[in-house]
Amino acid sequence: MGLSDGIRKHGFRKWYERQLLRSHAHMALTFICMIGVLGAFEAASKYRGWLDQAIDVSAVLLCGGTGLWALRRYLYLLMHAENVANQADCPSCGTYARFQLVHADAHGDRALVCCRQCGHQWTIEA
Repeated sequence: MGLSDGIRKHGFRKWYERQLLRSHAHMALTFICMIGVLGAFEAASKYRGWLDQAIDVSAVLLCGGTGLWALRRYLYLLMHAENVANQADCPSCGTYARFQLVHADAHGDRALVCCRQCGHQWTIEA
């Protein structure tokens, strides 16, 4: 869900909360994958047979790749949410996250918003 769709459907604060929850779910997946990599290394240290070793190596590669993807996704979602949150202050009166969506571009990554307190309009870019 894009920035403007999320703000229109849920409001900024709920959109921001959902973005943080999504990013932290990826962090939890990274942690689980790290445990999987360590477990697969432990299993690979005991020599049993070539098939078991191949399974252990594939488990290390799968958990490591998934963990790296989840870590990158965690950092992207967190930085995206923080970047938008830093633009949520009204430049005129300084009120945080009390605005309504006026207009959004076709891609949904730029939104014109209006402060509910003073009526000032500014653009938030994703």
